[in-house]
Amino acid sequence: MGPGTTPKLPRAQRREQIIAAAIPMFARSGHAGTSLDDVAVAAGISRMIIYRHFESKDDLYRAAIRHAARHLDAAVGGELTEGSVRAMVSWASADPDAFRLLFHQAAREPQFRQDVDELRGEMAEEVHRNLAGVIDDPLWARWAAQLSLTVTIEAIMAWLDIGRPAPDRAHVRIERAVDAVLRSLQD
Repeated sequence: MGPGTTPKLPRAQRREQIIAAAIPMFARSGHAGTSLDDVAVAAGISRMIIYRHFESKDDLYRAAIRHAARHLDAAVGGELTEGSVRAMVSWASADPDAFRLLFHQAAREPQFRQDVDELRGEMAEEVHRNLAGVIDDPLWARWAAQLSLTVTIEAIMAWLDIGRPAPDRAHVRIERAVDAVLRSLQD
């Protein structure tokens, strides 16, 4: 292999390398603020290699969103339960760029907003199923599910933004905020 050449990787591994290089850039600068040349440099490859794996920057952005969503799903064990706040905080702490991409940057990008809205909708439905037995009124249960999810995501985002203080206790404070939402439904 000569100077300036990129080592040959299996296709799936190269694809993951490109996504891993793109996520922090997309999380920081968004879709419009990130060029494929920037991603190529960060990945240590040429732009042409990106096009061997992705049809366009949009395709790469969606792949990055799906990648982050899969990792979030794995972190929470595929199900949102009482322990999910701790798992989400832990995952966000380990991969803040992926968290920011999913819940901040992609949500602000008009052409990708639907992808994130679908993810949040699925998450809210999961929370709703868990609350349905606890909250009798179906409309209030749906409200509590959506608000609990929003409080959790925004609290984690704010926690990341201020520098991740007390990472071993952050989930407890966020859980208290979610508990306050649920207590608001008690008469």
